[in-house]
Amino acid sequence: MTGWWLWSYVAAMAGGTVLFLALWARPCGVPAIEYQVAVAVPVWSGLWYAVLALGDGRVTDPGGQPVYWARYADWAVSASLLLVALALTATHALPGRHPGLSATLVGLNATMVAAGLLADLAAGTWSRYLYFTLGSLALSGIFAVIWGPLRSVARRQPEGLHHAYVEAAALLTVLWLGYPLVWLGGPSGVGLLSPTTDTALFVLLSIASKVGWGTFDLARLRGLARRTGLAVAGRP
Repeated sequence: MTGWWLWSYVAAMAGGTVLFLALWARPCGVPAIEYQVAVAVPVWSGLWYAVLALGDGRVTDPGGQPVYWARYADWAVSASLLLVALALTATHALPGRHPGLSATLVGLNATMVAAGLLADLAAGTWSRYLYFTLGSLALSGIFAVIWGPLRSVARRQPEGLHHAYVEAAALLTVLWLGYPLVWLGGPSGVGLLSPTTDTALFVLLSIASKVGWGTFDLARLRGLARRTGLAVAGRP
């Protein structure tokens, strides 16, 4: 049953890639970089889940439980790209992209993903939850940047774009809160969830985060461009 969920995820990522390419073919005034990032997310993620579906991308931890390291290889890049996409929305109509904020978000994401992998590989309960706590702190840092300095930057845009940023940030925040909760409830944590349920929940969360969120973000930007004719400062 776990394999079915993994292949379903690969199919969803393939569908998301086709959808984003179709939207890119009619950009509606949205810069190409927005579509490039949107397409890269499901392509990268789908490749790593295909590795998992084929029975690779995993090792066994000291307790005999499988550790799906391919998930972390996926999240290291795809989650960073989602944060870059959110930063692009925050600066959509501004002359500068504030690369420092994007770099901070990517660095925090790398810390969070590395801590999650170490937590899965840890031999002892104490060290496992220590790494989990470190990853949770990095996630909190991501939220702090999203709702602090990045939102302040977004406020400098026209009102419609500021609202689009807030909506996109809120949706991403809610979805990403689900990951540590599933980890805690699954075999890596307290073990309330079976491996199949754990995989299913990660798959559903990731489809919503990567294809669902990307579609929502692009739809808001495209809708604003159509309704207002908003020009993007200095970018085609």
